[in-house]
Amino acid sequence: MTGRTRLSHTTGDAGWRHVAAAALGVALLTAAASAAVAPDDGDIAATVHREGREVVIDVDMRVDATPEEAWEVLTDYDHMSRFVPDLVSSRIIRRDGDRIEVAQQARFHFGPFSLEAENVRAIDLVPPREIRSRLISGDMLSSTFVTRIAPDGNATQVTNHGEFIPNRWLPPFVGPAIVQAQTRKQFAELRAEILRRKHAA
Repeated sequence: MTGRTRLSHTTGDAGWRHVAAAALGVALLTAAASAAVAPDDGDIAATVHREGREVVIDVDMRVDATPEEAWEVLTDYDHMSRFVPDLVSSRIIRRDGDRIEVAQQARFHFGPFSLEAENVRAIDLVPPREIRSRLISGDMLSSTFVTRIAPDGNATQVTNHGEFIPNRWLPPFVGPAIVQAQTRKQFAELRAEILRRKHAA
């Protein structure tokens, strides 16, 4: 499967189109869950900065759940479209022990913009401690992400470090700011899904 992106919009602002594409890539790479009402993200540390062409993302989040409960949500790729509204589909297309490939299709909205994309990633699982992900095909030139899950008393600390090179121009100031806000929001929603499953159980 090859990466494919389709964008429709009601204005001619190409710069915002590139911001939308980059933010969608972050949405897929972080595999974030979404909720009807956005949960509080004030305590989640998220930074985004540029190093030449490369965009670097770091996230640090605490969740009142066990590492196993966090792992269940972070790696539930076959059912992810059920609790991530922006995902049209998500499925594991290849598995070899703890090495998998995941294909996702998404539809993402930024105000007047509508973006559709496909993304295929190779993922190495080290349960329940680490998820290593790299792009095989999609809407970026390259990307790698590592998510680490560690016990923190009665809670769990989730950290994420990623580096990607977009295949479109990203505005130097507005672009990273939007990606940072979207990343923090997505991790807050991911935490909400972990807690929802915990309370349901």
